[in-house]
Amino acid sequence: MTRHNTRLAIALTGVLATVLTTTLPLQSAFAEGGARRDVVRHEKQNVRDAIKHATEAMDHGKQGHADKLVTHAEASLQKALGGGKDPHLAEAITNLKEAIEHGKAGHADVATKHADSAVTHLSQVQ
Repeated sequence: MTRHNTRLAIALTGVLATVLTTTLPLQSAFAEGGARRDVVRHEKQNVRDAIKHATEAMDHGKQGHADKLVTHAEASLQKALGGGKDPHLAEAITNLKEAIEHGKAGHADVATKHADSAVTHLSQVQ
């Protein structure tokens, strides 16, 4: 009876060791996928928010409100900077910076064109 229990204990220990060595490395690999998915979701939300603010900037610029245009363009720029890496996003950031610069100078018409271009590029971010 003692030999039987010893053999059983050795066999169960072997099974436990096999299960642990095969599943522990997989847990970290699967956990990273979830984290990446959250990052992508956050980036997409930032792009949506950037579009919203850039559209608001454009609307205020059409009304000649350069100060409100600057406020929304700056908010859009902050969101766009957290939107990941995409060539259209980089172009949108450049346009938002130009819109802010021209808006601060009181050139609402030129700033509006840059905000419009930023909306176009933000809408094309994948």
